[in-house]
Amino acid sequence: MRRMVCSVLIFAALPVWAAQPVRARRAMVVTRERHATRVGVEVLLAGGNAVDAAVAVGFALAVTHPSAGNIGGGGFMLARFADGRTTFIDFREQAPAAASRNMYLDASGKATEDSLVGYRAAGVPGTVRGLEYAHRRYGRKPWAELVAPAVELARKGFPVSWGLAGSLKNAAKNLSRFPESNRIFLRHGKYYEPGETLVQPELARVLARIQDSGARDFYEGETARLLAADMKAHGGHVTLEDLKNYTAVERQPLSGSYRGCTIITAALPSSGGAGVLQMLGVLEGTGFEKAGWGSALAIHYMAEAQRRFFADRARHFGDPDFVKVPLSSLLAPSYLAKLRSSILPDHATPSQELRGGAFTGRESTETTHFTIADPEGNVVALTYTINAGYGAKVTATGLGFLLNNEMDDFAPQPGEPNSYGLVQGEANAIQPRKRPLSSMTPTIVLREGKPYLALGSPGGPTIINTVLEVIVNVLDFGLNVQDAVNRPRFHHQWMPDAISMEPGFSPDTMALLEARGHKIRRMAAQGEVAAILFAGGYLQGAPDPRVEAAAEGF
Repeated sequence: MRRMVCSVLIFAALPVWAAQPVRARRAMVVTRERHATRVGVEVLLAGGNAVDAAVAVGFALAVTHPSAGNIGGGGFMLARFADGRTTFIDFREQAPAAASRNMYLDASGKATEDSLVGYRAAGVPGTVRGLEYAHRRYGRKPWAELVAPAVELARKGFPVSWGLAGSLKNAAKNLSRFPESNRIFLRHGKYYEPGETLVQPELARVLARIQDSGARDFYEGETARLLAADMKAHGGHVTLEDLKNYTAVERQPLSGSYRGCTIITAALPSSGGAGVLQMLGVLEGTGFEKAGWGSALAIHYMAEAQRRFFADRARHFGDPDFVKVPLSSLLAPSYLAKLRSSILPDHATPSQELRGGAFTGRESTETTHFTIADPEGNVVALTYTINAGYGAKVTATGLGFLLNNEMDDFAPQPGEPNSYGLVQGEANAIQPRKRPLSSMTPTIVLREGKPYLALGSPGGPTIINTVLEVIVNVLDFGLNVQDAVNRPRFHHQWMPDAISMEPGFSPDTMALLEARGHKIRRMAAQGEVAAILFAGGYLQGAPDPRVEAAAEGF
């Protein structure tokens, strides 16, 4: 049988002004925030591996990027080790034992804001347990050394960036509703200016206890007791028993192929990995790439693939420990061919005509992602979140960390749009101890059996399409990795029936899409990719210019 080699199409007309990535020979860290990036690099320089660096970065971002970095939320770690092993660590939040299907509906059956703001919005956090699990299984540096930088950043403080100052001010309306959030992050209306120092002593004390006692403190010790008491006092549902019972789960990543490359990606309860594999499978063989990046035809085919996946997502996807998701059918070549053949090259398919395949057998832009490659050849792509920006807007009393509002990632009212306009089905209805469906999509692409591209992004349901588009930009359109990250993005999620587009696309392209029957919506920004490309003897780090991201290597 002829061996298929991963193909990367190189177009001769790469502009001379194409953006350039950060290059290094041995190791690379790409994160949302420069202090966290430096923490990761220092761990690698001290002999830590990519998992060690990921643990340290995860805790550092809990201090320096409070809108999404967290110990009060959860996420996923995808790792590919130098010896070829792969793993996916699921530390997604969980519904409390007291959760119920209709807990966020009022007497008339309408959804309330309780799944979004306040103590009742919070699920059981998983981040601390997940980072500890990853460290015990795959790290090698002492735990205390990895948490120490975060303790210092919280205790001594760090200079507030322009972006953080603006973010805090923009979130003031809801943060100010809760005394601890108002005091710590808004100073009772005396907003932080760029360059001022943000000190977080309560968070420093929690992190110091985690440094000394590990996850036990957060789930069974003093922090757990204080959090459970605060929940009880304010009508929250998370109890001490919920915290004690929380476990991280190690799963097998999903994998597939595209143009001879191997795509290793997120397993359930993320819908993102299956989405990327399905959409790539639909696109392969259409010839969409021949029209070139940014062309109406290429965008049309990609948007139609996106539309079809999100119809399937709404119908079939949920926590695999509670519902059976027909992944093998959704990714079967025969089903991909059926989806592919249903795309008309000159006409958009109305979303109401799609209901997802039948088989017999919201997340906010304030999630965050980071990508790390160490000198030994280990690669980690980690995405974690407290869901919306600053989560539930509540800072736990005396503990200094924000609570997640991850319960809104369930379907509080199956069949109706959530806060991101995303329609979800019964498979993602609320149940006690269930994990909400996610769109987080950490992904690693192998070429000839070796890491070639590693990436991920925040952005709620847009995450899946953001990751898809950057992969396609590199493999199909031949862009260098920084240019692939920088280029404008677009998003279709079945319902509402429209393509949302960032600035930068040609008016002629948008007119041609409208002529095909697409509705166009403008949006400010989509995602914030952290990517690393492995090529030409270099690691090429690509931070996203949409935010104050940073890449650094050696």
